[in-house]
Amino acid sequence: MTYIHQTILKLQHTSPAQTEFYQAVEEVLNSLRPILENDENYRHHAIIERLVEPERQIMFRVPWVNDLGEIQVNKGYRIEFNSALGPYKGGLRFHPSVNASIIKFLGFEQVFKNALTGLPIGGGKGGANFDPKGKSDGEIMRFCQSFMNEMYRHIGPTTDVPAGDIGVGAREIGYMFGQYKRLTGRYEGVLTGKSLLWGGSLARKEATGYGCAYFAQYMLEAKGDSLAGKRCLVSGAGNVAIYTIEKLYQLGARPITCSDSSGTLYHAEGINLDTLKDLKEVRKARLDNYLAPHPGAKFIPVSEYPDDGHAVWRIPGDLAFPCATQNELGAADAVELLSNGCIAVTEGANMPTSQDAVDLFRDARICFGPGKAANAGGVSVSQLEMAQNASMQTWSFDEVDRKLKAIMSRIYQNASETAREFGKPHDLVLGANIAGFRRVADAMIEQGVV
Repeated sequence: MTYIHQTILKLQHTSPAQTEFYQAVEEVLNSLRPILENDENYRHHAIIERLVEPERQIMFRVPWVNDLGEIQVNKGYRIEFNSALGPYKGGLRFHPSVNASIIKFLGFEQVFKNALTGLPIGGGKGGANFDPKGKSDGEIMRFCQSFMNEMYRHIGPTTDVPAGDIGVGAREIGYMFGQYKRLTGRYEGVLTGKSLLWGGSLARKEATGYGCAYFAQYMLEAKGDSLAGKRCLVSGAGNVAIYTIEKLYQLGARPITCSDSSGTLYHAEGINLDTLKDLKEVRKARLDNYLAPHPGAKFIPVSEYPDDGHAVWRIPGDLAFPCATQNELGAADAVELLSNGCIAVTEGANMPTSQDAVDLFRDARICFGPGKAANAGGVSVSQLEMAQNASMQTWSFDEVDRKLKAIMSRIYQNASETAREFGKPHDLVLGANIAGFRRVADAMIEQGVV
């Protein structure tokens, strides 16, 4: 039995029934085989065994009262995974699907993503199985305040700095920050994704999507190609998808799809960004409302999706950008994308591509940008927000965007050069995982058994 297999079996015993977490760990550890087999130092220091176990796991109940006066109870999480490189950094997700497995897989991925940026931040993740959809502002405020009543004990600007994620935007961050300030009496950069009125950073909302598009640009440029004129399939209709679409347009591409929980929108002429922003950022409406001002578009409801996958990946396109959620692009989808001539896949979401699909893309030698590299723009600008808070400065949008572009270039170069070093120049999954691992592992060794 191999060292990696032993580690995974032990993890399944100590952390039962956490399939998403196992998937993330197995994907990373299998990529690390070349370095683990050639460097006994990492095994001697039990780096793998230590890396897969969070430094701290916090689980707590979140009681709150709805508008009818009824008491509700949700479950909250904060997984502080690894602090070898700096304070824990990672988002908070409010969604009914949230459980320990989801948060641990996200936290584990965050460790390597943050390491790849080259910035001084560790990895963590958190959230709750609370659904903000359909809730009033008062209900969301009461939930966020109750959530922070426990969270405030564990976070701080040099300890753990959460940000937003699915279901946690500027409104939720504002309510949590206000309660933190009320409880501690301190006004400090303990959360990122804050309003521009009180410590937020320009370009933070756009960062993950912009960074995803930049990463695709760097992959194509390395092949002597560009984004210009490319038909782009984008899934999702949240911040990541919207601002991936926005930057793709700025870089000369033509995004033709997006999706939400109700279905997939296809507009061959290109998604109208103004309409999409109005629907999702202003009206909070479903995508089928797009058809009224744009009758030439087509909406595919979820009920008409293929049995073996997602409708968005069955539309012919040159580039794919899964920007919605984990495991949204499966093996059957990958086969269709490849048969339709797709030349690059760039992950805007966390682990949106199943392992079988990733293997198909890697075997086909198309450009594949793994999430821990391609979607690191959000956490990168979160760290830039921390830097602005610490220095009591505010940078312009263009300055933050320039810094983001430089960080994404550095991430691509680190992953690409590491892949070449290990004899697999086409494999950015391997390159990103090993590059991130070495930075974290070497820091852990230097800091001793802690």
